[in-house]
Amino acid sequence: MKKENTKRLLTGSFLLTLLALAFFYSFILIISLILISIISWIEFNGLISKIFTRDKLKINFLRLSLKALSLIYLTFFSAIIFEGITSADHKLYMIFLFSVCICSDIGGFIFGKTFKGKKLTKISPNKTISGSIGSFVMSLILVPLIYYFFDNSIDIFSLTILTIIISFSCQLGDLFVSYLKRKARVKDTGNLLPGHGGILDRIDGILLAIPVGLISNLIS
Repeated sequence: MKKENTKRLLTGSFLLTLLALAFFYSFILIISLILISIISWIEFNGLISKIFTRDKLKINFLRLSLKALSLIYLTFFSAIIFEGITSADHKLYMIFLFSVCICSDIGGFIFGKTFKGKKLTKISPNKTISGSIGSFVMSLILVPLIYYFFDNSIDIFSLTILTIIISFSCQLGDLFVSYLKRKARVKDTGNLLPGHGGILDRIDGILLAIPVGLISNLIS
């Protein structure tokens, strides 16, 4: 367990460094988005192929449709990430979104491992209610800090609600991929990232949380 946590920490540190560099260097951002999209799509295809194995016309059509939709969504996701990070007007907000997702993930892991307790859902045996609460708690810790950096341009109540929505979306994205893994009877979507599994394992939460956060900001 200690060895696995060390791998997780080292891989997480590398990914955080890569994310930080992507905010300063466009070529790193572009290359990262292309690689992440391609690998995530391949991993998603692997799950879908394992879930829909029967050779029937309806099954094949559904499988092809899901693969096509996933490619469209990953392209859309990469486009809004690129636009948000490279835009001076949105860069700070993108930092906020990623920070909430990271804190949500860390909070869920720490609280879940520490307090354990009742399972959150049958979809994933590793997800607990305490972990879900920890995701919200760790995310909300960011609110005062972000409020200061936004220079009071957004009221703290709206920022709190927005943080909760993003953390909730992040957890939903995680649960969705966990559901697919359970149906495909695999532990991880891949083995590219030591201690984390595949690329899709690592970005499952932000795939939903970032678009939801952007849409929520436009509405509010």
